[in-house]
Amino acid sequence: MKTPRIGIAGITGRLGSLCAEEAGSALSVGLSRSADEARNITNDAAEFACSCDVAIDVSHAANVVGHARIFADAGCAWVLGTTGLDATAQAAVHEAAKRIPVLQAANFSPALTLFLDLAKQLGAGLPQYDAEIVETHHRQKLDAPSGTALAIGRAVAEGRGVKLEDVARMDANGFRPDGAIGFAALRGGQIVGEHDLVLLAADEQITLSHRALDRRVFARGALMAARWLSGRPAGLYSMADALR
Repeated sequence: MKTPRIGIAGITGRLGSLCAEEAGSALSVGLSRSADEARNITNDAAEFACSCDVAIDVSHAANVVGHARIFADAGCAWVLGTTGLDATAQAAVHEAAKRIPVLQAANFSPALTLFLDLAKQLGAGLPQYDAEIVETHHRQKLDAPSGTALAIGRAVAEGRGVKLEDVARMDANGFRPDGAIGFAALRGGQIVGEHDLVLLAADEQITLSHRALDRRVFARGALMAARWLSGRPAGLYSMADALR
């Protein structure tokens, strides 16, 4: 099978630069706000999309609507790891998936992907337990709760047959009604990412934890997803699909 040409949107960022290192010779182009011809980095999204077979997008939520249209027009497969999307951006992702293969993930870690399956099982099996999600990230992280924390919450809610939007409590303090899924976000230092799902009853507690020790786990997962997505039919995929 031919190795796909990989492009990285947000190539100068933390994760983007690591994705570039992991891609090696498969890297064909980068996209950033500032062009750098010597490094084959463009600031033109259309030029970028025409220069790769699969785009790994770890840029910014503000770019998603534009990228959805441009990548779909170019027929470029899209691995989207950007979080913090609003309803308009998410709708644009769904529209693009009608024309190109799109893999959207809040977290590219294979272990975290399996964590989400377990969270869904726990939500289904322990619907009467209080559910709390605690996440910790480096102090530069912009969104809170993190996209991964929200994905965990959605998994628990799906297991319980409810919508997260109807039961989520984003405040770290205060009364929790029955069935609520609570979130707490901590920021400090240079922590890569820590997530805990805690289910509590009057007489017992179970905690599911994930610790990212090196940001490269996300870069390697993104590259795995890109290689898997190349050549797939149009549609919206997840990391769970890539691991099956």
